[in-house]
Amino acid sequence: MLDSQGTAGTAFGLMPVEPRQGGYGPRTDRAWSRKPYGHPAAGWGAAVSVGRVVLDQREPIAGPLAMLQMNHPISGYDCPGCAWPDDLGNLKLDICENGIKHVTWEMTRKRVDRRFFAEHTVTELATWPDFDLEDQGRLTEPMAYDAATDHYVPISWDDAFALVGDELQSLDSPDEAAFYTSGRLSNEATFLYQLMVREYGTNNLPDCSNMCHEASGRALKASIATGKGTVDMHDWDDCDALFVLGVNAASNAPRMLTALADAVKRGAQVVHVNPLVEAGATRTIVPHDFVDMARFKATGTSTMNLQVRPGGDLALIRGMSKVVFEAAADDPSVLDSEFLSSLTNGVDAYRALVEATPWPDLVTQSGLTEEQIRATAAVYLASERTIISWCLGVSQHEHGVDTVREIVNLLLLRGNIGRKGAGPSPIRGHSNVQGNRTCGIDHRPTDAWLDRLAAVCRIDPPRHPGLDTVRTIEAMHDERVKVFVGMGGNFVLAAPDTPFTAQGLEKCRLTVQVSTKLNRSHLVHGEKALILPCLGRTERDQQAQGPQGVTVEDAMSMVHLSVGRKQPASAYLKSEPAIIAGLAKATLPDTQTPWDRYVGDYDTIRDVMAKVLPGFEGFNERVSGKHGFRIPQPARERVFETPSGRAEFSHAPLPDVIPESADTLVLQTVRSHDQWNTTIYSNDDRYRGVKNLRELVFLHEDDMRDRGLIEGDLVDIVSTSKDGSTRMLRAFRAVPYDLPRGSAAGYMPEMNVLIGRKDFSAQSDQPLMKSIQVTVARTGS
Repeated sequence: MLDSQGTAGTAFGLMPVEPRQGGYGPRTDRAWSRKPYGHPAAGWGAAVSVGRVVLDQREPIAGPLAMLQMNHPISGYDCPGCAWPDDLGNLKLDICENGIKHVTWEMTRKRVDRRFFAEHTVTELATWPDFDLEDQGRLTEPMAYDAATDHYVPISWDDAFALVGDELQSLDSPDEAAFYTSGRLSNEATFLYQLMVREYGTNNLPDCSNMCHEASGRALKASIATGKGTVDMHDWDDCDALFVLGVNAASNAPRMLTALADAVKRGAQVVHVNPLVEAGATRTIVPHDFVDMARFKATGTSTMNLQVRPGGDLALIRGMSKVVFEAAADDPSVLDSEFLSSLTNGVDAYRALVEATPWPDLVTQSGLTEEQIRATAAVYLASERTIISWCLGVSQHEHGVDTVREIVNLLLLRGNIGRKGAGPSPIRGHSNVQGNRTCGIDHRPTDAWLDRLAAVCRIDPPRHPGLDTVRTIEAMHDERVKVFVGMGGNFVLAAPDTPFTAQGLEKCRLTVQVSTKLNRSHLVHGEKALILPCLGRTERDQQAQGPQGVTVEDAMSMVHLSVGRKQPASAYLKSEPAIIAGLAKATLPDTQTPWDRYVGDYDTIRDVMAKVLPGFEGFNERVSGKHGFRIPQPARERVFETPSGRAEFSHAPLPDVIPESADTLVLQTVRSHDQWNTTIYSNDDRYRGVKNLRELVFLHEDDMRDRGLIEGDLVDIVSTSKDGSTRMLRAFRAVPYDLPRGSAAGYMPEMNVLIGRKDFSAQSDQPLMKSIQVTVARTGS
């Protein structure tokens, strides 16, 4: 059996694990507590939290000033946090608590310089909590690992680039290298990165999307020939019904609370579907609504909440389709028959499948009653214009692709796509994760994409598929990938099976991390290792032709400029495009790509992108408008570029999401509210009422009673992987919570160790972070 204590020592750089209530957060000996949160989301709680972070990072002046520039078109910068669209009106403070935390965390006055690295060995730093690593501040110059002294030591940019170039040129095949991307990379840097990688000769482009919305993209492409949602913010304003599945809006996309509250105010039905009833699914006080803040006046963010069992969303959606077909038997106008007959394929087979699915199966698999499913379907039937939105609670399951396609099926029945106020709307996570994929970060590129890239950029890109995140980890472990380049992020803590991932990285000949702050992935490294510090989104990017702006794409396909204004944290920082160009010139001695010209003036990058990327024609001119531009989507106009030329119904079997043993629980990993991805700001989770505790597992009170547990008991959590191997976390606190029986929840990245190397979906290759089969028992029993 593997366990968190036993495996931590098998990979150099991982923090030794001992039971400590801070988890990967700050060190603490304060007493933990848990009290249900009864206040509205956002509001004064958010304001107080923001003030605390601003003071902790020593930015009492610059922090508030940055708020006035965040998410403002042309003159401001895009929040480096979530991908929620910017306000299209005249909102002066289009900000949220987590965005301000993210920006202030980046703008900190604290610095990690050569003196810091001289004072601390990597072995020592590996014992530090992850909070302490990031809290040291901004990286200031390139650093290289010195194995003889176990220190990172300064290295010049030219020598760092040369080291990478030498290693990449010495490989037997370009496929022995992998180039990871986090969602923070701009569109321009993304395009240059994939260009360099493909000119080098590989499609090994794993990215964070492989772990979050890969299922959504594959499903939408199969159904309607686009990997994105078809709606925009105007549609959110116009819909009659809004279904929100597997989304914790208050923590993951806090600015979404405004849209939810506005929908409720104007009389739309807002239905949240999630195992946990999160604070953002109840009511909110929007901070920029100063009157409501002054009056402590809350607005509802839902009209209905459904606590579906983990993975039970497909059964719910199919049950809703069943009610729709029942209604159509008496009133055929319930279905959009003209749309179905002229623009879709497979509806009759879908109807037969739905009608043959028994109600008891739908009830059992969804965890809801038939009455609840019928009531939800009634909302859909009463709505003329419906949007269905979803996030990782839907996609990070074995059958995530099938579930998203089932969502599209339901929308198609009543023509809820390609018209005002209707359509599918996935909620993307990190700021530019959608833009990364649009601009070429794809390990399975299409021939059409490669043909355009080859013609415009005059390279001969490889045509074979590359490695995604899961396959890259396996390949590093098997020593088939020998060089790993991470463009942002904290790969070792974001990926599943933390010790296995770490072991893979330490087997590499070279690991390169492009980062703004120190994190765990700098300590889990290869034989040779580089830390290359880059500019943050808020900082001024001065190049040969003057200050530069970059672009990002939000979750609804809007592309807009982002211009940093703040003085860079160090004179030695380079922009991501400059770093990529430096790597490319050192790696590709015969390159004909004008890297220096691209770095000197980002307009020249955008001119090339305009020729390669469909929908980016006139890129520079269009993005200079007040709100940028929306990338055209044929599916939004009811043009479905599938092989049949129609929207395709899917016909998946109803999955069985209930474990064989009644003693087994289905655990989902979640983030705390005071956390963004792997960055943890504190040990508190305000909206779930938790203080000073991260090493916990949320359980239903009856499931605790069955196991002889009371609140605060120390428990061991054992997971069983697809390959039969088991993993354990020891001495976590059992905390009662309102979630369905048979389910559990806990925080990532602490619980990533429970996800085995084979625990990924056969449909999407996504790690099953919302579907971990575990047993829970008192520690020592």
